[in-house]
Amino acid sequence: MFPSFELFDRTISMYALCALAGIFAVLLLTYKLAEKRGLDEFEMLYMMLFSFVGVLVFSHILYAFTKIDAIVFVLTHLEMIKTFDDFVTAVSFIFGGSVFYGGLIGAIIVFVIYTKIRKLNFGDYSDLGALAIPLFHFFGRIGCFLSGCCYGIEWKYGFVYENSLVESANHVPRFPVQLVEAAFNLFLFFLLFYLYKKRKARRKLIAVYLTAYPACRFVLEFFRGDTYRGFIGMLSTSQIISVILFITGVSWLALAHFKKNRKEPIKNVDNNNILF
Repeated sequence: MFPSFELFDRTISMYALCALAGIFAVLLLTYKLAEKRGLDEFEMLYMMLFSFVGVLVFSHILYAFTKIDAIVFVLTHLEMIKTFDDFVTAVSFIFGGSVFYGGLIGAIIVFVIYTKIRKLNFGDYSDLGALAIPLFHFFGRIGCFLSGCCYGIEWKYGFVYENSLVESANHVPRFPVQLVEAAFNLFLFFLLFYLYKKRKARRKLIAVYLTAYPACRFVLEFFRGDTYRGFIGMLSTSQIISVILFITGVSWLALAHFKKNRKEPIKNVDNNNILF
């Protein structure tokens, strides 16, 4: 579609540009909301910056796990690595791609560790983190569409890539699954933002996200055409992770609801006394 452009004799990746726009939007949003909610806005800013490091590292690590054959090939052909350039090529061969779920898991891990170290309330700050995820992902999927990665199945009414970074995506009309997912992420962001403003599902917005997004992602995986992303049996790697995260989100919400009901006092209908 439009994977890159030239600026001052340098090639600028549209995906990287969209990702940077997403990072800027997330940092601005969470900073302002933290300030309004009475949280430490600078702690929120540092937390998000460290979380983006977690996104970068773990997204590539999970990608490597989907490329076990590549790891085996490199380990069984170590004699081919003779120079530093050869080493860089081998590492890129294994870790050269990224998987969203790896980034999500990495961000949550970093988020939890940071709140523990800084002795912050995870629930309060995680609500803002929950808003950040679909907003950033929205920009990311727009970048995917422009770059031609994460492309959809063949569809006669779809977009035809001519210069996608992924050769297998080119010259065939493709279902715009990236745009559908981008639209859902934007919808999910506004839904979570509404709940946040109304103080509903307080300190549980991340659980709401872990319930809603994986359900959608599981379905959208059937419309993905990039089969190289990894499968276990009939399900893709992302579908398996979606099931695990969905169960986690539902269990989290159910447990929170159960704890809330146990803490609420029971009124005696006969004499209006409160029994504890």
